Amino acid sequence: MMRRRGMVGRRGPGLVGTMATAAVIGGTAAATSHAVDRRMNRKDAEKQQASDAQYAAMQSQEDMAAMQAQMEAMQAQQAQMAMQAQMAAAAPPPAAAKPDLMAQLQQLAQLKEAGALTDEEYAAAKAKLLA
Repeated sequence: MMRRRGMVGRRGPGLVGTMATAAVIGGTAAATSHAVDRRMNRKDAEKQQASDAQYAAMQSQEDMAAMQAQMEAMQAQQAQMAMQAQMAAAAPPPAAAKPDLMAQLQQLAQLKEAGALTDEEYAAAKAKLLA
């Protein structure tokens, strides 16, 4: 039998074994790194969802407050229009009506400036007063 010269007394895993070990260690490190990244991304997503839910709750509270303010403005407008209707029903003679007409037009302008009347509502009320 022939023996190879280089094989006598060989120690360690050799080049292929060392490369295989390095590949396994590198693969394990990469897999671990990816797992940590995925976990961190999942935690970030959970934090973002919680933050979004809190923002949505705050936004809905603000929306409710805005709707309540709108409703109160509409009720004030309806009361004003009812008062105007009562004043129109009990209108004094035309000679005395001119100063009242000016006052009513000024009130309408103030309501429009305050945001209680839209442009269309203001135009309709003004046309009704001037008719």
